[in-house]
Amino acid sequence: MTHLNKLFSLIFITVSCSFATAQQMGTVKNVAEFEEMLQKAQPGDSIVLANGAWMDAELLFEANGTAEKPITLTVEEKGKVTLEGASNLRIAGDHLIVKGLVFKNGYTPTNAVISFRKNREEMANNSRLTECVIDNFNNPERQVQDYWVTIYGKNNRIDHNHISGKKNLGVTMIVGLDTEGSRANNHQIDHNYFGPRPTYGNNGGETLRIGTSHHALENSNTLVESNYFDRTNGEHEIISNKSCQNTFKYNTFFECTGTLTMRHGNETLVDGNVFIGNGKPSTGGVRVINETQTVINNYHIGLTGYRFRGAFVMMNGVPDSPPNRYVPVIDSKVNNNTFVNCENILFGAGNDEERSQAPRTSEFSENIIYNDNKKDIFTINDDISGIIFKDNILGENSETSIKSGFKNADIKLVKNEQGFLIPTSKKIKTKVTISPKIATKQNTGIEWYSKADNSVTLNSGKTLKVEAGINTLYEIVKTSGAGDIIELEEGGTYLLTKAVKIDHPLTFKTVGKKKATILFERMMAFEIQDGGSLSLENITFDGAKSPDYAGNSVISTSKNSMLDNYKLFIDNCEFKDMVVNHSFDVLRVSKGTFADTISIQNSTFKKITGSIAALDKETDDIGAYNVEYFIMKNNTISELQGAALRLYRGGKDESTFGPFLEMDHNVFDNVGFGKKNKYKSAISLYGVQETDIKNNIFKDSKAIEMHLVVGEPIVKVRNNALSNSEKLVVTGDQKYFVENQWDLAPEFMDDSSYSLSPDSPLKGKATDGGDLGVK
Repeated sequence: MTHLNKLFSLIFITVSCSFATAQQMGTVKNVAEFEEMLQKAQPGDSIVLANGAWMDAELLFEANGTAEKPITLTVEEKGKVTLEGASNLRIAGDHLIVKGLVFKNGYTPTNAVISFRKNREEMANNSRLTECVIDNFNNPERQVQDYWVTIYGKNNRIDHNHISGKKNLGVTMIVGLDTEGSRANNHQIDHNYFGPRPTYGNNGGETLRIGTSHHALENSNTLVESNYFDRTNGEHEIISNKSCQNTFKYNTFFECTGTLTMRHGNETLVDGNVFIGNGKPSTGGVRVINETQTVINNYHIGLTGYRFRGAFVMMNGVPDSPPNRYVPVIDSKVNNNTFVNCENILFGAGNDEERSQAPRTSEFSENIIYNDNKKDIFTINDDISGIIFKDNILGENSETSIKSGFKNADIKLVKNEQGFLIPTSKKIKTKVTISPKIATKQNTGIEWYSKADNSVTLNSGKTLKVEAGINTLYEIVKTSGAGDIIELEEGGTYLLTKAVKIDHPLTFKTVGKKKATILFERMMAFEIQDGGSLSLENITFDGAKSPDYAGNSVISTSKNSMLDNYKLFIDNCEFKDMVVNHSFDVLRVSKGTFADTISIQNSTFKKITGSIAALDKETDDIGAYNVEYFIMKNNTISELQGAALRLYRGGKDESTFGPFLEMDHNVFDNVGFGKKNKYKSAISLYGVQETDIKNNIFKDSKAIEMHLVVGEPIVKVRNNALSNSEKLVVTGDQKYFVENQWDLAPEFMDDSSYSLSPDSPLKGKATDGGDLGVK
């Protein structure tokens, strides 16, 4: 046969094979055609969803293939088939493959987007979910619970999927053990990209959970390998292990505010994972609870979390604990792990009257701990005699109170070919290595679906100048884009007869020394809606034209539940003359809304009948709250009838660690004495988890009142002056720290600016060496 004939023969064979494959594939255009085709499916067949948006498509993929000839559900072209609206997928049968589906622009009408079972009795086994996408497929009601992937049956593989943006209540992916047919399952979860999940502000925000407390002693035998967790910050537990004999290997946790937690169950292996904090707040590593746990060969860098979010945490347990509480740490090993510039390693964490059993018959050995700045990163909360410490290496300038098992070494950090800083020293016997199987952003998820962060930040858009007048602000917002900056005329007056709806990030600012003034005739000037964030700079808000209604505010959040966390920044603004017969707040939020950050700085507040910030709507006492970080710096507050800040986080759930409060260099003058101030205080804090109140002046004001709950809240009240003001009131049985609370008259030189006179006793008394009050 000539070379040309061979070539034609090869082409013929190739085309024939392609044609034969095509004959096995059926393209369907709607759910009815899918169901009809499924009835005819035989082992080796494929059902192909046609390109386009499949609206309200609830698919049940129930069939039986074989190991050699699975039945496949796939798409005509990758990325061009989307399941939208009220859509979901159930998989039931044997040897099935689902490939290429994209769920977006909707939410599941049931409790799962993709489920590996039809019902409790009919599950999927020996099946695979690969190259599928679930992207922001959220129920619009924040507090409505659902899951995105629920895995049942046995021997299933979930790999190379893109799962990102879960914002409503519920675990992103679960492995269920509620029937015998789902235990000892040998599932494999690998090479998935778990994209950003924002802080939820309540329990129920885990990214992956294997088992439940009800089945904690059942073996799951699930392998979680080479997955990339990218800022999955839903709650304290990024992964919640709640069953036995699971393995977590070669996963990467990038800037995740939480830990891989062995919450229930025994005989867990955590091997060769990487935890990258980059110095971000609350980033953590591994938390050990229960028996016969093994933590080896993991690499941790730049983790700042403390308490349950430490770089490594070994918990105290409950003596004779039931499986669903805190089983003491017994017979566990922590070996050959590396910690570079991490801030906290804890032993006996959570020690209290109930969790009184310290770890025992366990080992912490051959670990390397290096820190450029912090000498002692160890916190010992209970007896550690039950832990053997041996052959651990500290940096040359590091130290620990643990008496044996550590030696110092001259450590240098050398960047390896993967880009990791590796500790090297003559005293390190075994070279620190990162497995070539480690998950990266590039080798996980899907090539054809972008991992780019498309969120738009404040001050990132174009500048729009707006003339003074009636509703000119309202009109320009309708033409604005996300991230735009709306520039007000210097000294201009703006009247709003309609509330401005903020549904994308926007900045309003006056350029120049003389602030523009905003007056408003509605119950609020601005309403932050889902998707919105707001920055206000150098503006006066005058309440002279506001109605005398109950519930007035300058800024409010939507009364409906908001999926997206928002941000609010107020800088160099003035709020005045908000005096009505009812409470008039500057900021009032609704239940089901959550702010990542609220920052109020360099501003003045005068003659207001309500509060500056009313953040007390989550009162169900289940650990929910309204803001993660609240910052109040360098402000003057005078003639404020309500509590300046009302911040509430009730309940005893330990799955979240906010809110965080910083209140620094403010002046409070005649605050809290209004008849309608039900809190009877200048500041009302309930359940705040980290409080730092410093360098403030309280003159002729009510008290700071705080109730301390949950775990070990950090409370620092330092260098504050109380002049003719009520003293601090603290309730609850938690510890707190108070230092330098002076009963001294401030002697202001200028009551309007609250500058201290040269001979004021409060000069130089701040923690930063400056004066108390505003700078």
